[in-house]
Amino acid sequence: MPKIALLNTSGKKSGEINLPPRIFAAKVNEPLMAQAIKVYLTNQRKVHAKTKSRGEVSGSGRKIWRQKGTGRARHGDRYAPIFVGGGVAHGPRGNQNFKLEMSKKMKRAALFSSLSAKLKDKEILVVSGLAKVKPKTKEMARVLKNLQLEQLKTLLVMPAKLDNVFRAGQNIEKLNLIQADLLNTFAVLNGGKMVLMEEAVSKLEKTWI
Repeated sequence: MPKIALLNTSGKKSGEINLPPRIFAAKVNEPLMAQAIKVYLTNQRKVHAKTKSRGEVSGSGRKIWRQKGTGRARHGDRYAPIFVGGGVAHGPRGNQNFKLEMSKKMKRAALFSSLSAKLKDKEILVVSGLAKVKPKTKEMARVLKNLQLEQLKTLLVMPAKLDNVFRAGQNIEKLNLIQADLLNTFAVLNGGKMVLMEEAVSKLEKTWI
């Protein structure tokens, strides 16, 4: 069973804590993590591009020249795709579906893999006493300084949405906050150093195992 030092908000070691081996001692599967990140990012994509077809371009439907006798190709109105200002042929319609799917089992395995990789790289800290931090930005900044994280990109994992912790950390530039039950592979690998609140460890085990 993996163990890690338990730190207090002053950055001092106050003991040790056991981490769930299924979550933090899993096999590191890099292709699976890459797949999970691709699925996550693709599903964040918003469809904005939309072009008008010739039937949607506003303007006169008058025939631009007579059918015969001009020596030119026959045409109807000037909004055919071959004319400047005309409609677009086969353009994006605004209803494209880019959604990708991944099974819950694979998502869980990718998450466990990413957390195990983080622990192996010594990028996880477990901190006690954060639940009682005052809802002040300077208080959270002080804690991060004590943990030597004030200049580093950091992901703080809460057991649930704690208003005081959220308010204390939401305005700190390099600090991101997330609930344990909303954790995902992308957040873990893109979050920099990870700070787990002591209460979040049991929440992770309860949620994901």
